[in-house]
Formats: sequence, C-alpha cells, structure tokens
Amino acid sequence: MNALANEADAPKPDASNIGEPLIKVIGATKIYGGVHAIEGVDFDLYPGEIHALAGENGAGKSTLCKALSGTIKLTSGTTMVDGVERHFDNPGESLAAGIAMVYQETSLVPSMSVAQNLRLGKEKFMNRMRGLYIEGQVMLQTLNFHVDPALSVATLGAAQRQMVEIARAVYHDARVIIFDEPTATLTPEEKQHFFDLVRDLKARGVSIVYVSHALEESLDISDRITVLRDGKHIITAPTSEMSREDLVRHMVGREEAQSHYQQRAKDGEIEGKSKKRRRVLTVENVTMGNMVKNMSFSAYEGEVAVMAGLVGSGRTEIAKIICGAYKRNLFHGGRIFLDGEAIRYRVPKQAIDDGIVYITEDRKIEGFLETMSIKDNIYLSWLASKLGRGFLISNGRRNELGTDMTKRLEVRAPSADVKVNELSGGNQQKVVVGKSLVQKPKVVIFDEPTRGVDVGSIPEIHQIIRNLADEGVTVIVISSYLPEVLTLADRILVARQGRVVEEFVGGQATEEEIMYAAVH
Repeated sequence: MNALANEADAPKPDASNIGEPLIKVIGATKIYGGVHAIEGVDFDLYPGEIHALAGENGAGKSTLCKALSGTIKLTSGTTMVDGVERHFDNPGESLAAGIAMVYQETSLVPSMSVAQNLRLGKEKFMNRMRGLYIEGQVMLQTLNFHVDPALSVATLGAAQRQMVEIARAVYHDARVIIFDEPTATLTPEEKQHFFDLVRDLKARGVSIVYVSHALEESLDISDRITVLRDGKHIITAPTSEMSREDLVRHMVGREEAQSHYQQRAKDGEIEGKSKKRRRVLTVENVTMGNMVKNMSFSAYEGEVAVMAGLVGSGRTEIAKIICGAYKRNLFHGGRIFLDGEAIRYRVPKQAIDDGIVYITEDRKIEGFLETMSIKDNIYLSWLASKLGRGFLISNGRRNELGTDMTKRLEVRAPSADVKVNELSGGNQQKVVVGKSLVQKPKVVIFDEPTRGVDVGSIPEIHQIIRNLADEGVTVIVISSYLPEVLTLADRILVARQGRVVEEFVGGQATEEEIMYAAVH
C-alpha cells in the first residue's frame, strides 16, 4: 500500500475549480413498500474525479448507484448529465450515456468468452470470431490486462472477471465508472494492480464513483467523499479534510473509531478463560492435494478460535473439508474427530446433522436464495436440519422462525417478507448467519464474517459470535483482518502453506507476531 500512501500525499484537485459537474443528482428519492431507501439525496461528480461514497449497510449507497446506472428508477428527483436532464429506463440507456457500473459479483455471462462479453450490448449484425478475439486482445493489452480473450468467463478468477468488467466499460466509451466493493475479493497484489488501474483511468479523464467499506482505501484514493446515513445525504467534503475518525462519525452518527477493535486486544484474559474447556473438534494431519498439508489443530467448547493467515494458506479449504464440502485425500488424508469420534462426511448434510455448520465467505454465490424472502431462506435451512424433518410444511412455523431470527440478529428490514436481494450487504450477511443458527449447531465456522460489512455492523456481528461462544458453542473464525483477529480470539491459529504453524493466546499476541508467522 506504500504506492497508494504516496498517492494520498499528492495534492487533490479541487472539484469547484474544474468546471461544471459531469453528473448532478438533485433530490434523489427511492421508496420500496413505503420505506425510503434514499430520501432527497444530492450528489455530483466532476470530470476526471474519484468520488468515494461511504455509509453503513442500508445507508442508500447501492440504491443511488443503481439509479445512476439505470438498474432502478427513482421515485422522484432529477439526474443531470452534461447539464441535460436524463431519465434512464434500463442499464443500456445509462451505458449509452457513458455511465457503466462494475458490480462486486460482476454481471458477465459465464458461458460466453471474454471477447464476447466485451462486445455484449454493442454487437454487430455479423460477427467473425477471429476478428472478435483480435479486437478483445488489443483492448486488454491497452489496459495491461493479462487475460486470454478466448477463455470462457466461467474459468476466470475474481480479479480477472473484474478486469473484463472494466475493459467492457472502457470498450463502451464509459466516461463514468461506478465501482461497487471492487477490492472485496482481491488479494493484496491484485488490490495494488487495481489501484494503479483506477489512477490510470483518472489520468485518461474517466470519472470514478468508488463504493467501499474499506475506509482506508476510500481515504487514500479519492478526491472527495460523500457520506450517506439512513438514506440521507450527510456530508460531501474534500478527502484532504477528512480523517478516518471523522468519516466514521458521519457514517454512524456517533464516536466509534477503533476502540471496538482495541478493547479485547487490551483485555488479555478472557472472562472464564481459566476454566478447563472440553475439546470438541480435533483435526489431525489432514491433507488435500497441494492446498492443505498435514494440518492439525483443536477447537474447544465455548471458545472462539480464530484462524489467521494469507490468502491461499488453506484456511477456507480445511473449513470445507470439516463440513463435508471438500474431500480430503483418501489415503494419508489425516483424521478429524468430533467429540472423540472419527468423522468423514460425503456431503454437508451429514455435517449439519452432527451439528457442524459453515458460514461461507461468498454470501452472494453460496449463502442464500436471493429471490426468496428472509423467512423463506431461514425456514428452508431449518427444514434441512434434523429439527425440521418429519413435519408438515407450516406457514405458522415459517413466520415464527423468520420473524424471531430477524429480530434476534437485528436485520434491518421492514419485515421478514422482504426478498434477500433487496437488503444491504451487512443485512444479507446476517441472514446467512441466521440460516445457520436456526439449525442449532454445536460447531460454527465463520469464513470472513465481516467482509463487505460497514463499520457500524461489525460490532453487531462480533457480538453474535461472542454470544455463541458464551452459550457453549464451539466457534472457529477465519479472518484476514488482524484487528478483528485480536478482537475476537480466545486462541489464534496461524496458517501458512496448508499448515497451522503457530498458536497464540488471545490478548497476548501482536499484529507483527501474527504477520511474521503467516509470512515466514
């Protein structure tokens, strides 16, 4: 991030001195079922500007961006492009006006090639595949993207799919690109390449709307920041006049800062930690191909064991082996014990029956059925467990479970009847957690539980995790964010190259010690 830090030191342009705004939104309001997603929001974007959009989950960031990209229509308000009032009925009209949106999950067609996706929406009547691939290769090389245009999008990783999205926006002559959580699934190296790309786009005169929960990134890379809270515009200011503490205060309406992360790290001894705990889960020399190599650790009743490490260290893979989603090697694959009994699951259903649940890091793909309601998602999860088998489907039980879990986890929604795809990212994450908790597990594995979650919701999810441990549940958390590791952990397990290489007692480790163990 050093290069990014140096960029932050450079003087930022003053938007007031660079002419008229390219986009100006006045009084934007969107109402869903009588509830304001955004209300009277003003927003503007100048040519060649990086404008960060910040706010908690449910603050209205995605709603505003979807309105700009033509995905939704505002209930009221005015959108001006180049000083002319515009109304976009669909994303095609917005793209024709030079506004493109790069979604976190991408909107590419997986079954089509990279080159075909680049031209999607701008196809010619007659297309020669050879010419299409040559054109795609030239476009990708111009942006210094190392992606084969002949490859199917389904075979690409997250970073490469994002490159294709960006290349498509440039191909369509986008003057404005909206990035929605662009770095959520990227490695540190990929993030640095992405930041270099954003700066290059800015140098080309492209305007950027940057939506991210990573506040440090927004502060480092943007020229101005707009904060939304509860669907309303709170402040727009030059980034040079904003500190992280100022930003958080505007977002949550109170002093929050880093105290939440620091508290447990300073506490040292966890209440009740001196009590002898019962070993619930034991992993002995588990191996799976080149990803997991002789990994061993234990997890205890009523504790939070946090697994730290770099991307590719085998943390997610071992979690999926435990819950039956992945298979360890048939021979010399090691052993896993639950309450002293050896287990080897063929499918996740068997793990659920034994009380082991895994809460995925990729909630959009693996976490829920997005077009179904909150209560339907939770009820289906309950039916998949032992608790729900052998009973007739009951609307009363479905309503009861959905309403109770929505209240327990403080999901911000008018009711449990709301579709999950209408919720903000943090509330979607709570629904994923609720789906697992309704199964009454005794071992819960959280994989990056606060990825893409705003600063106001992070303490709520952390409290859910601590409450589970206090109730006697064995909790394993996989996290790449060191302040979170120190905040939550009773024990810290550091993974490197498919093995657990170091163990620390929660409250007695430092970020430097954890990172040293993860790298060396």
